[in-house]
Amino acid sequence: MSRRKDARQKQILDRLAITPTLRVGQLARGFEVTTETIRRDLEELAAQGLIARTYGGAMLRREVEPALAERHLDLVEERAAIAREAVRMMAGARVVMLGSGATTTLLAQRMALDLGDLTVIAHSTSIAAALAANPTIQVIMAPGLYHAGEGAMHGAQTVRFLSDYSADWAVCGASALSPLGPSDALIEAGEVYATMMRQCARTMVVADHSKFDRIATARYADWGELDALVSDAAPTGPLAQALAAAGVSVRLA
Repeated sequence: MSRRKDARQKQILDRLAITPTLRVGQLARGFEVTTETIRRDLEELAAQGLIARTYGGAMLRREVEPALAERHLDLVEERAAIAREAVRMMAGARVVMLGSGATTTLLAQRMALDLGDLTVIAHSTSIAAALAANPTIQVIMAPGLYHAGEGAMHGAQTVRFLSDYSADWAVCGASALSPLGPSDALIEAGEVYATMMRQCARTMVVADHSKFDRIATARYADWGELDALVSDAAPTGPLAQALAAAGVSVRLA
């Protein structure tokens, strides 16, 4: 690789770290090269797993997520606000399926404070523990293969179990949100979330702004399959356009 190409590709990654989604035309103008040159750069970066190609551009790939215990320390106030808004949306629900994650654990804590006479179907031990603080909330735990880093059950047994139930709401977190839909760093978690959404009358994703304009390994839904996104900031650009086109209600905490 020439020094010029090497420097240009490093700068592309630096720019994507600031502006997570960029178009080929923008990059070509910024570097004063042809669009064909930029497309070759993007293809090479994508082949290295550093970016994900989008229609007409690129976005950063979401790095492997840290363990749940570490994620609990990030953006706590923002995620707590998301949890409060999500609980307001679930008013009147009697059965909820709740996915694993740091934001959904905060949501479970808020549900234990604000809701009652409710059944929650979960696959996360931290969510079950949080809901146990409210004796009027019945928790049904899905079986499966335990993932220590996530503190949750995954696998074929989990999916089969969830397929026997239905609920008013499915509420899931996400590692990344792109114009194509929400995705998760764990393939196994993505399978569980997709199953939950198929079994529920309404579907919601709860995710903070750090997930915007990223893509992770397992995309578990199209935006057209979702009713609502609850976040702490408003999406912009292609992500906002995709949400609007799919009719997803964006609720800000």
